[in-house]
Amino acid sequence: MNYKNNHFYIENVSTEKIAKKYGTPVYSYSLKKIKNNIQNFKNYFKSFNPLICFSVKSNSNLEILKQINKMGLGADVVSQGEMMKALRARINSKKIVFSGVGKTSKEISYAIDKKVLLINAESQSEIEEIQRIAKSKKKIVDIGIRLNPNTDAQTLSQISTGKKENKFGVGEKKFIELVNYIKSSNYIKLKCLSVHIGSQILSNQPYERMLKVVDRIIKKSAHKFEFIDLGGGMGISYEKKKNKLNYRKYNSAINKFLKNHKSKIIFEPGRSIIGDAGILISKVIYIKETNSKNFIILDAGMNDLMRPALYGAIHQIIPAIKNGQFSKKTFEFVGPICESTDKFSTLKNFQKLKEKDLIIICDVGAYGMSLSSNYNVRPKSMELLIKNSKIRIIKKRQKLDDII
Repeated sequence: MNYKNNHFYIENVSTEKIAKKYGTPVYSYSLKKIKNNIQNFKNYFKSFNPLICFSVKSNSNLEILKQINKMGLGADVVSQGEMMKALRARINSKKIVFSGVGKTSKEISYAIDKKVLLINAESQSEIEEIQRIAKSKKKIVDIGIRLNPNTDAQTLSQISTGKKENKFGVGEKKFIELVNYIKSSNYIKLKCLSVHIGSQILSNQPYERMLKVVDRIIKKSAHKFEFIDLGGGMGISYEKKKNKLNYRKYNSAINKFLKNHKSKIIFEPGRSIIGDAGILISKVIYIKETNSKNFIILDAGMNDLMRPALYGAIHQIIPAIKNGQFSKKTFEFVGPICESTDKFSTLKNFQKLKEKDLIIICDVGAYGMSLSSNYNVRPKSMELLIKNSKIRIIKKRQKLDDII
């Protein structure tokens, strides 16, 4: 994705052409970028050949999942709906890990029937429920226990999941108790230690601290785990000046860890696979200048892209067509939704824009469409998959009749 003769292209298709043919707002994904990201991820960790289970919650589009399956990835799912989508995408059930803090009895039963690789449990009550359902089905179920390592991921508090005050997993003491509890069961087998400390992590230090805690707990439990699920959370650079995660250092830390533990590593990447492979094309509806503030009002809103409103996430905004003219004024880029938090960014010295001009919101492949809604009774956007010069509709734009 780059500029060609001042026009922004996704692969070999201009965003201007996309908007003209399909309207706005519209999500567009680069298949080449997705494939490159997957191959790069595999190369980072090829020394120990992990099982890579794509985080379906980051982007649950069925066609995206089919492409990910073709590249050999499994799926990390957190609901029956996500599990059904993964299976419909023909992802092998033995490459599916069922995570999540609040699995219902119905969902657990479904996962057992579909013979998923693992159910990663997050409480004693959940383990007891898995055992009860497994017994009723006369089946033996492989599970993991999610450890809360009380590790600061150095990320936004809203997406931190590995500190003791977070709802996820169990503490060290409880973890050891559950290891011993499961030993007496005839219907569940403990195969995995699972851990996931947060999302959009750009520093190696949290991962290194996490691995030290995991190492200590494994030794303390005296249990041989077939799998160690290290979760995901690998961040991407949403801003030009932001540092990127040093995969070489993370790989080195894991290899050091594996010298003492002969387990298969599982990863659950989402953002690092799909995040920078997607853009949101939007049109300027109105330009509103006041004595106190100036606004660029877009046709895309927080119903299309929730991340900025939800936790102040920053996405780079660029013009679809460069004109070389810049405004000295400061503008707030906002959507049409009736909420004051419906804003994307405040920018100074941005290119001069006119009403009906197109802008690009970058790096929206993860937690973009998957967090979208029909708030204000607005139809959800269309999704497109771009391959070279070919455009494929992978999700039709909703019509008002679909939601009224």
